Amino acid sequence: MSELAGKRALVTGASRGIGAAIALALAGRGADVALTYERSAERAAEVARRIEAMGRRAVALQADSADPAAVTRSVAAAAEQLGGLDILVNNAGIARGGPLVEMGLSDIDALLDVNIRSVVLASQAAIPHLTRGGRIISIGSCLAERVPFPGVTVYSMTKSALLAFTRGLARELGPQGITVNLVQPGSTDTDMNPADGDLADGQRAMTALGHYGTPDDIAAAVAFLASPAARQITGTALTVDGGANA
Repeated sequence: MSELAGKRALVTGASRGIGAAIALALAGRGADVALTYERSAERAAEVARRIEAMGRRAVALQADSADPAAVTRSVAAAAEQLGGLDILVNNAGIARGGPLVEMGLSDIDALLDVNIRSVVLASQAAIPHLTRGGRIISIGSCLAERVPFPGVTVYSMTKSALLAFTRGLARELGPQGITVNLVQPGSTDTDMNPADGDLADGQRAMTALGHYGTPDDIAAAVAFLASPAARQITGTALTVDGGANA
């Protein structure tokens, strides 16, 4: 597959899990890929090596998504080292749970900083580099539209904010031929939410399909939205949750 040949992508938080799968999927379709990581330098380097083994260029950039300067700096570095930017995937995110009354300010700030502010700032920094046919794709959560259990109030709020951001930015960038979309994963087998974790059986029971998704499932949705086949799709959310919100 080469529908993304010649395209240059930045995937944030891509040293593992969903982000790594997205970076590899885009490279597998012909894109050169820059990826950011916070602490997992070795894992990021391994993802970069796998991309290069496909014959694509890869750049691994250390950036803490809670640091505004690091976010904007990583976008500039990706565009410089890849010779431009066509696709931004805002994947970096964190999860913190618990009743609101028990949450500390540091946890609330961390959720807001990474899940919302970094998406806004990375997109803002990427826009000047994008041309007609450009793509901004963010990774949200199926909990943005339905909160079926307690303890995820602030997390769900941060993901629901991406719905309005996606719709508004799609309106702004539509005249430039740039699409803006959101992918909302459900329970996906990652380090953050393993399919054999303590809460996994309850999550499986809420899905129509009865099983967890994989990072590749989310990557496939992102790769589609990044492709020419999705040129008429913008300002929308694609939920990949096995029917949890059905």
